Parts: sequence; C-alpha cells; structure tokens
Amino acid sequence: MSELDGMNDWNKQVIAEFRANGGKVGGPFEGANILLLHHIGARWGAERIAPLGYIADGDRMLIIASKGGLPTNPDWYHNLKANPRIDVEVGTETFPVTAEELSRVERDEKWPMITAVAPGYADYQTKTSRVIPVFALSRV
Repeated sequence: MSELDGMNDWNKQVIAEFRANGGKVGGPFEGANILLLHHIGARWGAERIAPLGYIADGDRMLIIASKGGLPTNPDWYHNLKANPRIDVEVGTETFPVTAEELSRVERDEKWPMITAVAPGYADYQTKTSRVIPVFALSRV
C-alpha cells in the first residue's frame, strides 16, 4: 500500500465519521471546526473530497494549505486555483462557495489569529521554507 492509499483510506474514514455524526469527528480533529471540501481536479476534472479544519473569519471560512509542513502544497490547493467555485459540507449542510487565496499581506495579517486558534499550523510553518497559503471560502 502506498502512502497515498493510506491517506485516502484515512480520509474516507474521517468523511464517513463526519457524515454519520452531523459534522463532528473525534481523534485529532475532536472539537475542531471541520468541513468537507468538494474540489474539482485541475487535470482530470474528477471531484474529490478532502476533510479540512477551518477557522471562522466573519462570514468566511479560512482553510490552510499546510500539508503538514511538507515542501509542496496539497493537491486541493492547485484544484482550487483552477476551479474556485466548489461545494462544502459543514455540519449537515452542503452549499456552494467561492475559494480565493489570500494575498500575502492579508495572509500575514490573519496568521496570528489562525495560529492562536490552531497552534499546529505554526509548527507546520517551521517545517517548510514555503509560505503556507490560506484560502477564504465565501458562501455564494
């Protein structure tokens, strides 16, 4: 089994738990705001679903392209750049959003708030030389 297969299996388990429990999951995500991001593949156009933590920012949801501090952005980053109009599941509701990558200035302004709410992102940033991107999801 490849590392990708293992991650896909783990994601499938989180997605199933999310849907079975009205948007709540346990384990490392227990108590966190979680959404299911339906994103469209940039190359092949296939829909994919990624469970992600989010930070509430007024009427927007911020998602962080941390990939655990690895040197490359997650696949969903590239997919949102190519196809920014997508659906999300939050709790028991599914609705359309538009994803927009924050400018470097706004990202840097929001970063202290993000890391205060979810300190793990600060740890991920120390593991990589790339600036971890942040997207704002706005309900359509």
